[in-house]
Amino acid sequence: MANDRLNVGAKVAIKKPQLNLLISSLQGSGYQTVGPRVRDNAITYASINALEDLPQGYVSEQEPGFYRLTRAKHERYFDAAPGPDSWKKFLFPPRSQLFEAHRENGRWRTNLPNEAPPKYVFIGVRPCELAAIGVQDRVFMRDDFVDPIYKSRRENVLIIAVSCTHPNSTCFCTSMGTGPKATSGFDLSFTELEDAFLVEVGSEAGSSALQPLELERTIAYRLQLAETELEKAERSIQRRIEHTTMLPDMLLGNLDHPLWDQVGARCLSCTNCTQVCPTCFCWDVEDLTDLSGNQTRRERVWDSCFNPSYSALAGGNTRPTTKSRYRQWLTHKLGSWVVQFGESGCVGCGRCITWCPAKIDITDEVHKFQEAAA
Repeated sequence: MANDRLNVGAKVAIKKPQLNLLISSLQGSGYQTVGPRVRDNAITYASINALEDLPQGYVSEQEPGFYRLTRAKHERYFDAAPGPDSWKKFLFPPRSQLFEAHRENGRWRTNLPNEAPPKYVFIGVRPCELAAIGVQDRVFMRDDFVDPIYKSRRENVLIIAVSCTHPNSTCFCTSMGTGPKATSGFDLSFTELEDAFLVEVGSEAGSSALQPLELERTIAYRLQLAETELEKAERSIQRRIEHTTMLPDMLLGNLDHPLWDQVGARCLSCTNCTQVCPTCFCWDVEDLTDLSGNQTRRERVWDSCFNPSYSALAGGNTRPTTKSRYRQWLTHKLGSWVVQFGESGCVGCGRCITWCPAKIDITDEVHKFQEAAA
């Protein structure tokens, strides 16, 4: 097939080894290529240079409070669902320097960071994670405020999404309208078959990236096979949150319900759910001064609304109990987030369920409130 520039929405196929050529070409254009890798018996996101770096043949088993990576009886590259990592660490880093200052001849001089932002290619972004990036876009690049660190990094990212044909039991993306197929927000989108990747072009940048590759025309058989895989994946997702549009009023209208005491008694306030969540964005600042007192720097660091010190003020703590902190997290994620940003703060990835040591299931907690309000 001639490598004419493809229009947005065009669909082609590539043999799997062609991904090596794509990675090499993008690296030659100055991009850092990152994707899923196996590290410490979990899927993490890190630098990849070839197909061999991807988690070929792996799947993950996930239940409330349980995660295990295992080998499967196939050789696919993108069947292992996400682990504790999320793409936000590249766009909203866990630690970012805001400025540094030093004292010179009795006067303070301030310097802002001037390092050029990295250029990333995200390879293997699941639809729920794609939606999570969109959520953070609306948080950090609002009409009334734009975060310069996030914006500079976000503008330098090319996204290669991958359709989710093997969800986990903790997933509920269908309830949140975020999967299992990527529909927008990507430069290229892959659907993995046994012998090839089906590729959909999502942007001009994505079309340009395909220029060096040997492309094949999509045939009806492959398209139908991909649709069948996605339909099967959608049917396999059993966790649900029903009536999501009613959640803000339902949750915010029951702030004193005794159910909060029950879940608060189970919650460890460990912050796991917020650290693995791909949309949470709580942060704090730290001032780090050397012993001489002549040099200091300020850094932004990830924080969590489950951290008791997060809500500590000069006059006391506005959320002094685990119950109050869990209530803040859930009502914000599914309720007041909608008021603030026009959409839910949850994308249904299920990470908070998998990585909760107390096995608290957000879908189960919502069901309890819905049953009580019925």
